[in-house]
Amino acid sequence: MNKPTVLVIDDNAPLRDAIRETLEDDGYAVFTASHAQEALSVLKVKRTDTILLDLMLPDANGLTLIAKIREQTDAPVIVISGKGALVDKVVGLEMGADDYLGKPFEMKELSARVKASIRRYKGAGGKAKGGDAPRRVRFGTHILDGAKFQVYDAAGTSCDLTTMEFRLLEALVAANNQVLTREQLLDKARADNLNVSDRAIDIQIARIRKKIGDDSKDPTIIKTIRGVGYMLTCDPEELD
Repeated sequence: MNKPTVLVIDDNAPLRDAIRETLEDDGYAVFTASHAQEALSVLKVKRTDTILLDLMLPDANGLTLIAKIREQTDAPVIVISGKGALVDKVVGLEMGADDYLGKPFEMKELSARVKASIRRYKGAGGKAKGGDAPRRVRFGTHILDGAKFQVYDAAGTSCDLTTMEFRLLEALVAANNQVLTREQLLDKARADNLNVSDRAIDIQIARIRKKIGDDSKDPTIIKTIRGVGYMLTCDPEELD
């Protein structure tokens, strides 16, 4: 009853079944869909902890489907696709995916990515690294809630950050007024096996700025330190 759940969206039946069998053997409850409309129907009635999404679907472009998925859930999306070009990876991440795994892939690697994404999504069982209670921190007019993996604006509305966006912002908040290089942010975002590029970090920071209302042309919350990385400029306040 408490098994983590995975939705596999792929029109390749043999591969879809192989992924399902592998993940079920690893202790996951797995739902499958062969096309976009079926996937959206599943999301309406099933709780999902991670989504595996093929980009080549018979009734939709997988990249545009990500936006529709985000309207229903903030669960991590791992793109699995034969399209291996860097531009496809970057666009996938820009559209809101959390990870990208090119075909062909080893089932062990896929399982590891799923495990890592679910652990991040659930906040490692409600505990931060080191066993400390998740923090609630006010930075500027926003509140970062580590227990809920959410950031709220002054009106209490969620900014709907993806897990990767949350991890990046959490890292910047924890290191306020300190510059974090792209390499350091990559380490924070990927945690385990995420395949993320420097360019993808820049895209994610741009998405975070947009969601928290930080003007990208003249940012006042997340500053770009040219040639180095990024820095949170406001002083966070720990909340009870």
